[in-house]
Amino acid sequence: MTAPIRTTAPATSGQLATFWLDGDLYGIEVEHVQEVLRSQQLTRVPLAPTAVAGLINLRGQVVTAIELRERLGRPPRPEGTDAVIIVVRLHGEAVSLLVDSIADVVDVDAADFEAPPDTLEGQARDLIRGAYKLHGQLLLALDVQRAVSA
Repeated sequence: MTAPIRTTAPATSGQLATFWLDGDLYGIEVEHVQEVLRSQQLTRVPLAPTAVAGLINLRGQVVTAIELRERLGRPPRPEGTDAVIIVVRLHGEAVSLLVDSIADVVDVDAADFEAPPDTLEGQARDLIRGAYKLHGQLLLALDVQRAVSA
């Protein structure tokens, strides 16, 4: 049985909102970001997939919170460490992503885009569109559509 062929998403130039997760730098297209919030109280959802951390109340709107550490196959967040919440809007719906910390908005150029690193395995490989080389730092471009899908 052969491994499925993964096609690299087309490179884009523009701006990415970046964040840290388990020591790695990730980015999502800035046009998807609605807002960034400090840790919020989560209401757990019984029988939800493990990546669904719970629900948050965003000014009266109930928003699903996705634990990106779980989605990307990373170890759980250390006890006593609060997540930062990135609220993204996709197809008119808000979804929140739990990350370790927010970084900057950076300009990226399609010329600096590369296929996902070979060191990515499992779930992470399917959720990363590719990588940008930024001044000695590797920025992993998250496919936000896939990251919020079940």
